[in-house]
Amino acid sequence: MRIAYVFFGAFLAIAQSAYAEVASPPVLAPLKRQAQAAELSAQFLSRYSYKPVPLDDALSARIMDQFIKSLDPDRMLFLQTDIDKFMSGRSEIDDAIERKDLKIPFAIFNAYEQRVVDRMNYARSLLKQDFDFSAQENYSVLRDKAPWPQSKAESNELWRKRVKSDWLRLKLGGKNDAAIRETLDKRYENTLERAYKFKSDDVFQSFMDAYSTSIDPHTDYFGAAASADFNVSMKLSLFGIGAVLQERDDYTTIRELVPGGPAQLSGKLAVGDRITGVGQGKDGAIKEVVGTRLDEVVQMIRGKKDSVVRLDILPADAGADGTHRVISLVRDKISLDKQAARKTVLSVKAGDATRKIGIITLPVFYEDFEAKRKGDQDYKSASRDVAKLLDELKEEKVDSVLIDLRNNGGGSLDEAIDLTGLFIGNGPVVQQRGSDGKIEVKSAELAAPVWTGPMGVLINRGSASASEIFAAAIQDYGRGVIVGEPSFGKGTVQTVVDLDQIVRNSKPEFGELKVTIAQFFRVDGGTTQLHGVTPDISLPGLSDPTSFGETSYDNALPWAQIKPANYTPADTITTLLPTLQSRHDARVESNPDFQRLLKDIADLKAQREKGVVSLNESERRKEAAAREKRFKDRAEAGDGEDLGDDGLEAGERSLSADIAIENARKNAKDVLLDETVAILADEADLQEGVLKAATKESGNTNGK
Repeated sequence: MRIAYVFFGAFLAIAQSAYAEVASPPVLAPLKRQAQAAELSAQFLSRYSYKPVPLDDALSARIMDQFIKSLDPDRMLFLQTDIDKFMSGRSEIDDAIERKDLKIPFAIFNAYEQRVVDRMNYARSLLKQDFDFSAQENYSVLRDKAPWPQSKAESNELWRKRVKSDWLRLKLGGKNDAAIRETLDKRYENTLERAYKFKSDDVFQSFMDAYSTSIDPHTDYFGAAASADFNVSMKLSLFGIGAVLQERDDYTTIRELVPGGPAQLSGKLAVGDRITGVGQGKDGAIKEVVGTRLDEVVQMIRGKKDSVVRLDILPADAGADGTHRVISLVRDKISLDKQAARKTVLSVKAGDATRKIGIITLPVFYEDFEAKRKGDQDYKSASRDVAKLLDELKEEKVDSVLIDLRNNGGGSLDEAIDLTGLFIGNGPVVQQRGSDGKIEVKSAELAAPVWTGPMGVLINRGSASASEIFAAAIQDYGRGVIVGEPSFGKGTVQTVVDLDQIVRNSKPEFGELKVTIAQFFRVDGGTTQLHGVTPDISLPGLSDPTSFGETSYDNALPWAQIKPANYTPADTITTLLPTLQSRHDARVESNPDFQRLLKDIADLKAQREKGVVSLNESERRKEAAAREKRFKDRAEAGDGEDLGDDGLEAGERSLSADIAIENARKNAKDVLLDETVAILADEADLQEGVLKAATKESGNTNGK
């Protein structure tokens, strides 16, 4: 106990003297319920995780390292002296949690706030000077393993280069000095203001994130806000007004209106309108929300179905002193259809025939657990939605079906099993091994598959968990061709535990834990853990496997293998693969779009490995000219427009400009999807040839 208090007091002493010249943000302190939640989480995680990790000095050190990394990942804020002071409490976190004492992480976070304030004020002061862009200087963009600045002077030099880099990007984007100063001053001011808006729950969530991921990469803690967001992501619905909101210059701004939602149906709101106040019910007082955090405004606008919310609106085309209007909206259930399964159909030439390929894009394996538990016959379900889309594609007489799982990070295990059943009918899909070592085989139980024709799965590094279960099962059964890059490599299963229910707490205070409880294995006995799913036909990817994917975690579970399940694979895809691969190789070799993509990936990898950017204007202009020429060649070839780099960040452009860029990216040619569709067309062509040959052979045999 005494050591922790000495650490806390000593650190605050240096913090105050170091930042006497700037206004200090509010000092945040832990709440009693947070300390209780941390201690309760520790009890649960130490006993019931798949691989329980004792809360001891070793875990304490890992938590400390992870917490500091989460606050300052690029080592741009803290000094080495700060880190040295933090380290004096590195082995004390375990004891502090057990005695319900969170002073150490809160002291670190308060120091972090002070550093943000100090560095942003310094960055703004640099805008009063001019920069020499003829000097030969570099700025390091990869600092996660760099040494911490040893002194204030060294930190100042680091930030001088950071501001110079920001300035040069805007200059290369066509901005004059006055516009650059205004843009950067506002950017740094916004970061500064956020430091004054942090609350105790933010500190606790950050600390518990560090604790939970120190157990294993996929164990998480959900406070009230995080829990609500997780539930929304699985249900694909919420009760609100149906508006996508964005914070812009202290205003909560309408970014998008959800079709069919109360906001859109009312006709009273438009994109760009600003919400300056929120009132509850028909007569509730309207509370001003200018400058309020976006997440807090969102919570005020959400509410129970059929309840009334009143909004004070400053129209998009009105100045700051323009005329406001107050509108009333009745909250309703909003379906987040953008995250639901959707389909398109593309036609492509394969051999002498034109093939229709049905594409089903699935962003997440969603399932409304609560509605299902209550017996709602129409609960939201990814597999049921895909089944409907497959029926529609059969009506459209497509030749093959592609399930696009790129950047699908997973979701419901049951949905992955049911989705597999749509293509295999009945049979084992995944094996699950619990902490007790017992293995359970989980099977699809459809009487017959919904789709029996040719199919494939498109994956990338962002395809994880449930996506890998589905892709692995399709591959093991030989049911379809897997295309893309190796998947994420997450081979573990989690469940969500309500801490309040555990202690029979009548009101929600302690939050939830998403805890790893099992490891899953393919039906062939292997696991996707670390290795991921290796595609049958590989496509290039933009991600960096050293920083994204299971292999990037130093505490990931190792790869393992168990006995295969009892299943019957087909050899259809294995037989076709050599021909599919050779056709693919020949096609991409002569495809200019594909070759340009390979060049982009090579350039990105080279820049990533270089780790620095030049601060010399002439060098950067040469680089920009080469990049512009490449974009121009593409535009002339009909491959989208040049979005370039204007140096601006999200929210710094006009809303219409941001939306235009977003739409241009959405509408850009999807080279990898186009090639995958061509592969599936080849698959359909070859399978039809095999079927005709088998039919002919059967006829000859019968004739004999």
